[in-house]
Amino acid sequence: MNCEIRKGIVSFDMDMTLLNHADWQIPDSAKEALKRLQKNYYVVIATGRDMDAKYSTGLTELVKPDAVIHLNGTKITVGGKLIYEHRMKKELVEGLLRFTEGKDFAMGVSVGTEDYYMNPEYVTRHDWIRWRQSDRCFRDPWKLLDMPVLTMAYMGKEPGTKLVEAAFPEVKLPMFSSREGADVIERNISKAGGLRKLCEYWGVPPEQTVAFGDSMNDYEIIRMAGIGVAMGNARDELKMAADYVTSSVGEDGVWKACIHLGLFENER
Repeated sequence: MNCEIRKGIVSFDMDMTLLNHADWQIPDSAKEALKRLQKNYYVVIATGRDMDAKYSTGLTELVKPDAVIHLNGTKITVGGKLIYEHRMKKELVEGLLRFTEGKDFAMGVSVGTEDYYMNPEYVTRHDWIRWRQSDRCFRDPWKLLDMPVLTMAYMGKEPGTKLVEAAFPEVKLPMFSSREGADVIERNISKAGGLRKLCEYWGVPPEQTVAFGDSMNDYEIIRMAGIGVAMGNARDELKMAADYVTSSVGEDGVWKACIHLGLFENER
């Protein structure tokens, strides 16, 4: 266990909390905030992404977090060391794929450079809406039954998420802030659970934690943290759950919240 004494933990969602999708950059003010926070706090990324995947490793190197809560709490690494992993049961993965066949949404997983999705045309549609391009390498989604699956992704409109949740009460599908997709997570798994494990790992009381987020997969961690901060671009439900609502990611929201909360005071 790391015996260095710090005040607490500050965790950040990645997309539209640290990473602005308007230019796909982390604002300079947020970079400076991270640098200053790391003097007194454990800085954690808590995201729906696998930050070890090819599209995210550069962001991890940029932030230099002390730990990462990947894939909504199903994987936790501290300094690159895996300390926790939870996998979906094969039967659940199979059921979700079969349910998705013929529907007007996609479901699956991206692994490295390959994409395993049922109804992949809806993934391509999502990519064009988000990035104006799509360079996916689609593979047979049924191969997922022989692969480790931690969480899945849903690509489509919000009504489809309700169909999935009704058919599979053991999962939840919190929508992305863009409302063009969702994470597919088992109900007993969350970023909050990941934060609790890091509190135990470092010996930090939960009340000495701060969590920033913008999407509904941040709901539990915003509620659980000592102080929950919703970005100005967050969904209204998340803002209502937060202790403090800051400006949007593009309006220096992270920096302004750190100032308001006094997180830079007594810097060593």
